[in-house]
Amino acid sequence: MDIIIGMFVTFSILLFSIYKGIFVGIPLLIGLCIFALLSWRRGFSLKDICRMSFNGGKKAFVVLKIFILIGAITAIWMAAGTVPAIVYYGIKLMNPNYFILYAFLISSLVSVLLGTSLGTVSTVGIALIVMAKGGNVDLNLAAGAIIAGAYFGDRCSPMSSSANLVANLTETNIFTNIRNMVSSSIIPFTISIILYTIFSFTQPLSFVESSIDREILNSFHIDWLVLLPAILIVAFSVFKVNVKSSMLCSIFIAVLLSIFIQHDSMNDIIHYLFFGFYLQPDNLLYSIIKGGGIISMWKASLVVYVSCALAGIFDGTNMLNSVEKVLARARTRAELFAYTIIVSILTAAFGCNQSMAIVLTNQLVTSTYQEKNFDKYTLALDLENTGIVLAALIPWNIAAFVPTTTMDVSPVGFIPYAFYLYLLPLVCLIRLKIAGNEKEKASA
Repeated sequence: MDIIIGMFVTFSILLFSIYKGIFVGIPLLIGLCIFALLSWRRGFSLKDICRMSFNGGKKAFVVLKIFILIGAITAIWMAAGTVPAIVYYGIKLMNPNYFILYAFLISSLVSVLLGTSLGTVSTVGIALIVMAKGGNVDLNLAAGAIIAGAYFGDRCSPMSSSANLVANLTETNIFTNIRNMVSSSIIPFTISIILYTIFSFTQPLSFVESSIDREILNSFHIDWLVLLPAILIVAFSVFKVNVKSSMLCSIFIAVLLSIFIQHDSMNDIIHYLFFGFYLQPDNLLYSIIKGGGIISMWKASLVVYVSCALAGIFDGTNMLNSVEKVLARARTRAELFAYTIIVSILTAAFGCNQSMAIVLTNQLVTSTYQEKNFDKYTLALDLENTGIVLAALIPWNIAAFVPTTTMDVSPVGFIPYAFYLYLLPLVCLIRLKIAGNEKEKASA
């Protein structure tokens, strides 16, 4: 009973913090203290509780290193003109009659290159939603396409913090995971393209009164050279070069481009790397192309670390054993995946952030996957096909709340149109069910 009360209190505080715009790390720390107190009341010493928290938090260390690189690379890509070039070429290549389709495809491409859904939304997402507002396009439909595309790359980019977190938690190779993710996403991605194409016919961009592309040319030197940092990441991914090494190389090339192409000083570059990129307030791109920096990642780092520490307490005290017993009832691969979907939705709703959903879901289902003799790559794929995308469908979860707030759109209106986010787990479930039925017929 005390666990239910603790979860209810923590969940209520998390919801209140999101409603009031309070940093979610604060209620997570309060939740950590609540469950530490419950553990103490159950007879665990403070030393044991601290040890369990630290052991859980250690799982986040690899991801925290990636966070530092993500902060640096986001800022320097902006300074080098890489992000502005991606936005510029995306806008120039767009056919107004297929705006919704292009919004999905451009967001998908940028999210793969940047490895961050929030970074995608805050750059091309804002540019696209500005165009939608000026072109009489349904904002819920446009937001659904943008957010769905943003989480396409957030799920399977080698630079994605969530993909690296899953790989670290499951002790799997990220490039093997990416290959599995791409394979499982072909059908839902194709169906999404078809649906967005159909909706594009009903919602064409009637006119484009945006000076974003012209302002980009006024503020940055744009040509194919500034795309080199992004091209390098893609090339290194193909050859399975270590993610941290490829990101460091990309940062180095971007620094050179910032100096010799965009004519930034070394002092400016160092400042950008630590504190983020920004333009002058009178620049029309001031609110669109900005951000990044190592310092900016401290909030995300704290959220991931506290989530892992909390999971460490759950693991060490066996608080969630009753949930694991329910999961153990799964008889088939399809049933186990269905249970994983349910657990992911509940943890995303409870944790209010993507990291908590991943960590807790992994915590709860790992033993069942092992008992059912499913390998760790199967577990990693299921986590990617559930927790990563479903968190973005929970309106109060940071994964959905921040993008909708950034674009100033309805927090719930986009959900029916974020096709890829729910088609992915649905298609995977159907495929597993069909495969299970065929296996039963073959053995009969």
